[in-house]
Amino acid sequence: MKKTKNRWLIALSGVGIHICIGSVYAWSNFTNPLIQEFGWSASQVQMTFSVAILFLGLSAAFLGHFVEKHGPRKAGLLASIFFGIGVFGSGFAVHAGSLPLLYLFYGVLGGIGLGVGYITPVSTLVKWFPDRRGLATGLAIMGFGFAAAISSPIMDALIKGLGTANAFFILGIGYFIIMILSSLYLEKPAEDWKPKGFSEQNRQRKARVTTDLSQLTANESIKTARFYYLWFMLFINTTCGIAILSAAKPLAQESIGLTTTEAAALVGILGLFNGFGRLGWASISDYFGRANTYTTFFVLQIILFAVLPHTTISILFQIMLAIIYTCYGGGFATIPAFIGDLFGTKQLGAIHGYILTAWAAAGLAGPLFAAWIKDITGTYANSLTFFSGLFIIAFIISLIIRIDIKKLREKKIQQSTTKTA
Repeated sequence: MKKTKNRWLIALSGVGIHICIGSVYAWSNFTNPLIQEFGWSASQVQMTFSVAILFLGLSAAFLGHFVEKHGPRKAGLLASIFFGIGVFGSGFAVHAGSLPLLYLFYGVLGGIGLGVGYITPVSTLVKWFPDRRGLATGLAIMGFGFAAAISSPIMDALIKGLGTANAFFILGIGYFIIMILSSLYLEKPAEDWKPKGFSEQNRQRKARVTTDLSQLTANESIKTARFYYLWFMLFINTTCGIAILSAAKPLAQESIGLTTTEAAALVGILGLFNGFGRLGWASISDYFGRANTYTTFFVLQIILFAVLPHTTISILFQIMLAIIYTCYGGGFATIPAFIGDLFGTKQLGAIHGYILTAWAAAGLAGPLFAAWIKDITGTYANSLTFFSGLFIIAFIISLIIRIDIKKLREKKIQQSTTKTA
């Protein structure tokens, strides 16, 4: 009999991939050096990040079925190739002083690697952890959040010591090697596989071991209202959060007067909150419920985004940013478990890919809006009040989706009663 792989090592492999692709969150380290070197505007440089997130969402949507059909190992290797070439090729773009080439390599090719690499570990780990779905998705996506903490100081040192182009070359090679090694261990569990003592654990644990409310294919899921409720909640949470992430370094410099090195260190530290938020909030959702968790995100951020532009006290400013980072990361980590609860795991990877088009749209909307406000007003802070208003809409949606969930549960109970009778 074939030996079953260790699911915790599978999780570690997923984290390895996400630590590499999550370096996109440290993009702000390249913002000012590229502006100073080539005289490009903030909006032009920010477009690189936005194109990468756009293609992340598009490739996740179109290649979600590839992950389900060919398995996580092949999908991970595909992600390694695209992301490695994308980052490495960005060095050639900088050497040539070509903005279009930077968009092509980092934005398009790197973005495709981001999308495939993002959904591959998530859909796999949900199947390996049926007893702790929130924890599993938190583990899978945690590395993506932690990546900024790891990559930011490394990027800053490479840029200052070797130049922007050489930084891209070195990072591209490093990411490629780590992603290849991580991908080779990935594997789906057998169809009927369950962790040892699964039923007994369910009885003893207080976590909500959720019964899937339906088992839908990806194409069936997009015909339901709840799919679009999830889409818009993720879109708003991501639009507002990603604008903060992409501009965190210059925002900290202009708002509380940090130096370049101090701001780079802050971006790295905040990356820890992004990572811990993914694991923490997703694990909490196993006990607190997915809908309750999302509502909490929105209530907190309505307040924080309204107050942040008027905050000049350094420590308070950083604490507020840290909480925003946890909510942002938690939104990503909780959504796959939410999808599993509402649509089942039959085609979770493909459905997750469709939902991530919200990230693609947000990747364009959030950073570009913040950069546009920066270009015309001279500060990033003025966009935050607008984002606070968006969270009010998200809060309302998080209440509406509960009606749909209640109907699904009642239908599930009715079907069970009919079968029993």
